[in-house]
Amino acid sequence: MKTLQFPPDFLFGVATAAYQIEGAVAEDGRVPSHWDTFSHTPGKTWQGDTGDVACDHYHRYADDVKMMAELGVKSYRFSVAWPRIIPEPGQVNQKGLDFYRRLLDELDRHQITPAATIYHWDLPQWLADRGGWVNRDAVHYFADYADALFRHLGQRVPRWITHNEPWCTAFLGYGLGEHAPGHRDWREAVRASHHVLLSHGLAVRAFRAANLPGEIGITLNLNVVDAATPTPRDQEAARRADGFSNRWFLDPLFRGQYPEDMVRLFAPWVAMDTVVEPDDLSLISSPMDFLGVNYYSRSVVYDKPEERLLQVGHVEPPKDQITEMGWEIHPESLYRLLTRLQREYTALPLYITENGAAFPDQVSEDGAVHDPDRVRFLEQHFAAAHRFISEGGQLKGYYVWSLMDNFEWAFGYSKRFGIIYVDYPTQRRIWKDSARWYQALIRSQGS
Repeated sequence: MKTLQFPPDFLFGVATAAYQIEGAVAEDGRVPSHWDTFSHTPGKTWQGDTGDVACDHYHRYADDVKMMAELGVKSYRFSVAWPRIIPEPGQVNQKGLDFYRRLLDELDRHQITPAATIYHWDLPQWLADRGGWVNRDAVHYFADYADALFRHLGQRVPRWITHNEPWCTAFLGYGLGEHAPGHRDWREAVRASHHVLLSHGLAVRAFRAANLPGEIGITLNLNVVDAATPTPRDQEAARRADGFSNRWFLDPLFRGQYPEDMVRLFAPWVAMDTVVEPDDLSLISSPMDFLGVNYYSRSVVYDKPEERLLQVGHVEPPKDQITEMGWEIHPESLYRLLTRLQREYTALPLYITENGAAFPDQVSEDGAVHDPDRVRFLEQHFAAAHRFISEGGQLKGYYVWSLMDNFEWAFGYSKRFGIIYVDYPTQRRIWKDSARWYQALIRSQGS
């Protein structure tokens, strides 16, 4: 890897999310989130797993930051738990803020730059009870929460991410029912998607008004969609899938409009002119400072008229080219995605805010965790990112998902994405070979 030299200011990082690692769900004034409710509902998660304890990061954060320092990462992307900060409307929980202040202290001590995600899916249950993201009032509750973070932590965080993966918040949560709150109503899902984007715009405006020194952006989960055949029907199916996964969020953010073909597709469930109010789109498209990109796989699709929403079918990838999630390993599509974003949407700096893979990791007899598939995955994806940079691409950082194994949402603890293995009964952290590989890559940069 010594031949793979990144720019001197390139940010090598790792990423996590609050509900997936913190635990301590009822400590120091934290109130329940809709993920607490969802995970405690029978049948919603693998074997009924919850985030009650997770990686116990709330109590072990200092050791976890020390581990990051040993890895050599320059930046840590974490999320703030909304239910720790705002226990009820109009209140700010100082004990919740204090935890993140302690975390920032540790990061500062080890010269690791923080990148804070304001919302990574843990909506307070008090707001879920009011309709969650389907209720337009959620936009203003979110803006108030973001403003509290800016006022109390804004001088200490140089990079803010308003939302992680609005597609998952809206479509997995309210349309497909796989994530909290577990609804299956496309009218709700489309409304939620607009409200999440609108709340992003309000948070950007609040950030600018606070006159803070840092940067603000959003993270989208994006993929590349290929047609299974060159036939017009499959090509059109690929365009629908791309609109659903990518353009529905990219177009309002960067072009100030929703894609017309998708507005028509969603019309049987909701008319967008009943959702979008004057000035909404100008607010959503408020200028950002960067775009975060979460990339895991690509899709190969074909026309399937009997499918209810998109009329799209998915081609199963080869079994020897998939992760434990069943996702195709396709590093070239990371390069293709970054190239497309820069060509079609924005000249803003890009950050890979998540990229990684789940594999069936086990502790070997020698006490180590050998994960050659993940090492190969990271080698190939870092090479794709490097290719983009070498051609003039504005990629400024790369956050591996994830620092350590954690609560993988509806999959519970059955999937391991970490480069650090977590033995959940003992909370022992064990370095995988992929962590050693990443450490060596960072050291090879000569900085």
